[in-house]
Amino acid sequence: MKPIYMDYNATTPIDPQVLEAMLPYLRGEFGNPSSSHVYGRRAHEAVVAAREKTAALIGCEPDEVVFTSSGSESNNQAIIGTAIAHRGKGHIVTSQTEHPAVLKTCRYLQERLGYKVTYLPVDKFGIISTEDLEKAITDETVLVTIMHANNETGTIQPNEKIGKILEDRNIPFHTDAAQSCGKTDVDVDSLKVDLLTIAGHKLYAPKGIGALYVRDGTQLDSLIHGGGQEQGRRAGTENVPYIVGLGKACEIAKRDLPDFKPRTKVLREGLYQGILDKLGGDSVILNGHPEERLPNTLNLSFKGLVGEELLKSIPEIAASTGSACHSGSMEPSPVLTAMGLSGETALGAVRFSLGRWTTKDEVDHAIDLVSKNVSRIRLQLKA
Repeated sequence: MKPIYMDYNATTPIDPQVLEAMLPYLRGEFGNPSSSHVYGRRAHEAVVAAREKTAALIGCEPDEVVFTSSGSESNNQAIIGTAIAHRGKGHIVTSQTEHPAVLKTCRYLQERLGYKVTYLPVDKFGIISTEDLEKAITDETVLVTIMHANNETGTIQPNEKIGKILEDRNIPFHTDAAQSCGKTDVDVDSLKVDLLTIAGHKLYAPKGIGALYVRDGTQLDSLIHGGGQEQGRRAGTENVPYIVGLGKACEIAKRDLPDFKPRTKVLREGLYQGILDKLGGDSVILNGHPEERLPNTLNLSFKGLVGEELLKSIPEIAASTGSACHSGSMEPSPVLTAMGLSGETALGAVRFSLGRWTTKDEVDHAIDLVSKNVSRIRLQLKA
């Protein structure tokens, strides 16, 4: 039997409807969208339709969507592109709990190109202080990049408040929304962002496709130069099948979001309460904000245990000890230590992330498996 999949924050399966939409463009519809003949026109029309569906998910105009190869590329484009477009100034503000695709990009600018970067601390829930943000801003600040929802804990940042602060100062605001798109409401005007990252494989599209929202009028240099594709922002012949897949995934996510959020939250809370009931609340720690959190994400530290070893003892469950980019590492999660957790407590963390096809039976089975193995390991440690 396949393990119970509870690692949807790492990646999602391709939705069958997405695959069905892609298939014609992997078979007969092979045209280049830049070609003027019928083959090219059909491909172009498919890209236009996908751009409209992607824009509809986040509430922007279609021509503000730039298709990329991944969330990481979108983050690099947003951060490096903004920094270069505002050369002459040289300060960026981010947080200590960003995804590596943001942190390493900022460090690249800092170490190789001499930019100054402020890494804002977070509180015990993983949320930045808007007061700290205001203090960090200088006349040299060219960009603030704060993720919408954390990939490990699901904690949602106060983007509306951040956006208002930056709007008043005319400073570009980028948010990595790779984890939040399709799981909670994401609207670029409500969030007051100028740049927003989407990753296809986090919302049931294939790996290898992403998008970057660029608000009209935002100054942004290109990273990839060549032809005039993507409104001149990203050269390269468009990946039509995957773009079509992303568009279909965004269409499904927008349609199903009103049902997805409450259903998934009930399952997540059932998983949490079930584990607490079996093990006792004093031996399990919830990491992340109890309310301002993605509806599908549950990050727990099991006192006295190592999360990686616990998961190895339960091959029937596919979950994570944190970001997929860190898996296999026995170092404590930088996200959790930034939130004030001790190294021992952070090492005891396991992230359960639920998704479109998670069932109550799977949750109930997972509760039994986790509680039995935690209890067994603790007895062995006492012996």
